[in-house]
Amino acid sequence: MNVYKLKYKNKETAIADLIAKGVYIETEEGLIYGEGVQAVVEIGLIVLEDGVYDEEGNEITPPIYAEGYHYDIMCEQKIDFGAADITSQITKPKHSFAG
Repeated sequence: MNVYKLKYKNKETAIADLIAKGVYIETEEGLIYGEGVQAVVEIGLIVLEDGVYDEEGNEITPPIYAEGYHYDIMCEQKIDFGAADITSQITKPKHSFAG
C-alpha cells in the first residue's frame, strides 16, 4: 500500500489533479475513488496557531494556517504527484492511516 501526503495551492487545484491522476473519477452522482484507491482524506487547511475569540465568538486574532490545501491518499499503485507530494517533508503529520 502506498500513502501520499499532498499539498496543493487550493482545493480546486487539488481536485483537478486528483481527477487527472485517476485518484478520483467523475460520475453523474459525484466523485468516486479510482481503481486501487483505498482512501482519500481531505485535510484542507492546517492550523498552526489557533485564533483567539471573545466570549461571544468574535474573532480577536485570526488563526495562522500552514501554506496550501492538504490531502492524504492511500492506494495500491504508485502515482507520481510531482511537487504536490510532500510525504518526505512531514515530521509531525496531522493525520495518519491506522495499521
